[in-house]
This record gives sequence, C-alpha cells and structure tokens, in this order.
Amino acid sequence: MELERGKLSNVVQVTAGNTSAIVTVSNNKKIYVKSIIAHGVNVQVTPTAQVYYVPNGSSVGASTRIFDVTLSAKESALIEPAYPIVLTQTGDALYVGAGVDTVNFLVTGDKEA
Repeated sequence: MELERGKLSNVVQVTAGNTSAIVTVSNNKKIYVKSIIAHGVNVQVTPTAQVYYVPNGSSVGASTRIFDVTLSAKESALIEPAYPIVLTQTGDALYVGAGVDTVNFLVTGDKEA
C-alpha cells in the first residue's frame, strides 16, 4: 500500500456556528489523519473549535464530535491523537466547526495513493 504524505487540506476558515467537511474519503482509499491545527483568528474573542468524525450516512452532531477545544484569542492549538484517525469507506469524512468566532483549520496526514 503506497501512501501520499503531507497536508490533507488547505487552510479552511470556518465562521461562528458553522461546520465544514475538510477531508472526505473517495474510492475507498483510506485517509490517516495525524494532526489538526486550529487557530482563532480574531484578537478579542475566545473561540471554540470542534472536530467531527462522520461516517458515511451520518451527520455532524454531538454523537460524531471527537474534539471540542477552547482557544484563547489568536491562539493556535495542535490536536494530535496518539494514533491516527483512520477514515476508511467512501463518504467517511472529517468535519471541523467553530463555536463562538472564526477558526482556521489545517489537517495533516497520509492517504492511500
């Protein structure tokens, strides 16, 4: 099995109260998420950043949330699980969300070539 290494997404900006799919499996090619970087954009607000593992056919919600991080204003957080998060089937996706204010996200890892 060959892997393509590196970033899995470009920087994705999510505004308050919204979510966005940041990585989605296609053609049953597994994706291994190694880290997620979250950055609070504004100076005067304390944002929250959420990460969701959404299997194909499911939806974003409390039952699919795997991380909920409170950031200080203009702070960055590195979310790095002990083992990679593995997305396996076509349609499985990693979503990111912002609670109180705008958050930028970047996902790194590997995907099957």
